[in-house]
Amino acid sequence: MGYVPANQQPNLASYLEGRLAAGRLVFSREEAQSALGISRGAFLDAAEKLQKRGKLLNLRQGFYVIVPPQQLNFGSPPPPSFIDDLMRHRNRRYYVGLLKAAELHGASHQAVMEFQVVTDRQMRDVQAGRSKIAFYFRKDMPAIASGIEERKTDTGKMKISSIELTLLDILRYPQASAGLDNIFTVFLDLGAKLNPENMAALSHTFERSVVQRAGYLLDLSGFADHAQTLHELTQGSQMPWVELDPSLSSKPDFAPVVQARDERWHVLVRHIPERDE
Repeated sequence: MGYVPANQQPNLASYLEGRLAAGRLVFSREEAQSALGISRGAFLDAAEKLQKRGKLLNLRQGFYVIVPPQQLNFGSPPPPSFIDDLMRHRNRRYYVGLLKAAELHGASHQAVMEFQVVTDRQMRDVQAGRSKIAFYFRKDMPAIASGIEERKTDTGKMKISSIELTLLDILRYPQASAGLDNIFTVFLDLGAKLNPENMAALSHTFERSVVQRAGYLLDLSGFADHAQTLHELTQGSQMPWVELDPSLSSKPDFAPVVQARDERWHVLVRHIPERDE
């Protein structure tokens, strides 16, 4: 049950202190009820009082996060300290991805405004104190298992996308990637670190249009050798023309003119990407 102050009956506040002393930030309602020997109603009443005082968060269906004293001003511990526990509680495959993964891999030219997670089920976003956890859906998670890595955190571990998966993902989910210039900047920052064979293997699980855009951006970023490995996968098949930035052509009457037609990747370019400073 954890630490209980002398001459005091077990209660939820002392249970939280014991969890913190053991280096644990999370628990389920069932765990706490069992440890304290209290009813569901008694637990919910006690939890509500602690939530109002900012010491406890109920993120999802009986999954609770303790807010340590030093993080009360932020309203939550940082998401890396509990995301793995949350996703195991929901029994969902996941990885931290997109711009958040890019930042973790060293593309830190700007702060990421949300903690981005890709998972195998549609999930509502979560507000944890000042942190927003945004979920993005991908059905075939086993197909990209080779692109998922484990990263140690202060309280355990979490899963993140590899550099190769991250670069493909930011093109697959452009709504999460802050625009074409930002995507291009991530390619510039991380392109030198990628493994072209790993990227080629993962590209089989992505739409052809994503691979074409990735190849074009690798060429433009100065990583033609890496792009060649992807290009070899397209040999022997006819590539349709695709827009580099589909958002620019979504309204044909107002679309900018095509500035370039890349014959190598069959990519139509209406805006030449620039580094996003």
